[in-house]
Amino acid sequence: MSHLSGLTRALRSRSALLSSLILVAILVSGCGPGMAAGESSSDRDTVRVGLIPNQSPDTVKAQYEPFRKYLSERLGQPVALFVASDYAGVVEAMASDRLDLAYFGGVTFVQAEQRARIRPIVTEVDRNTNTTKYHSVIITQANSEIREVEDIKGKLFAFGDINSTSGSLYPRLMLEKAGITDFENPKLFIYSGGHDATALAVQNGTAAAGGLEERILQRQIAKGIIDASKLRIVERSDPIEGYPWVVRENLDEAVTQKITDAFLSMQDKELLKLMRAERYERVSASDYDYVREQAVRLGLVRKEE
Repeated sequence: MSHLSGLTRALRSRSALLSSLILVAILVSGCGPGMAAGESSSDRDTVRVGLIPNQSPDTVKAQYEPFRKYLSERLGQPVALFVASDYAGVVEAMASDRLDLAYFGGVTFVQAEQRARIRPIVTEVDRNTNTTKYHSVIITQANSEIREVEDIKGKLFAFGDINSTSGSLYPRLMLEKAGITDFENPKLFIYSGGHDATALAVQNGTAAAGGLEERILQRQIAKGIIDASKLRIVERSDPIEGYPWVVRENLDEAVTQKITDAFLSMQDKELLKLMRAERYERVSASDYDYVREQAVRLGLVRKEE
């Protein structure tokens, strides 16, 4: 298992670099040369939107196709969607000024803000909690001997992407509270790459337990991908501030306002359902202070000098 875990980590690192290079190459080839500091999206015509792959990239892109059409109509400009194979690829693209708008998790936002001049504008009001907050959960098999988080000690645990807020940061916080902190031990911790893969890894017994976003777990159950009778929630996290939609600071202010208004005035019920939103509310960088603080403390985000 140690050899397999080590290989998994090596492949993940290589994948992060490769996806970053591929995404930037696609954006460069598809949208022309780099942008000048004051260049607006209208100058360049196409508004480029980056999405983190919290599920498989194909699933994410299909999910947001109606949003692409909606935003294009509202802006009167073409809109293109880009989904990298991992979270790091979207951060890299935003840091390279190759995206105008991006949908980040909390951790990827605070990573990106260290490398790029960006600001969050809105997040969704969750359809289940009716707030901007959502939850991470630690799951195990239904017949597992694991009853409390403490029982996971010494057993194989699956995170999602290392840069995921609800698939990495918050599961670490729940494990840490239970006295489990050996996160660098490849015999005990693996990375599935995504929430959907974590649920499957636990269901099929590859991992004894795992951490993922509760909303994604529920959607997988509703689609029949995951059998609810085979899994059990061990612990639910404290509320987490919703995924921020982020714009680059040097995007034309008129375009930024149109994008913000498009979110805040969204009323199409089917589109909102596809976006997992009841509606949208404004957010600011300070709404992610706790995520920033904990991600730095746990080494998921470097401490700024």
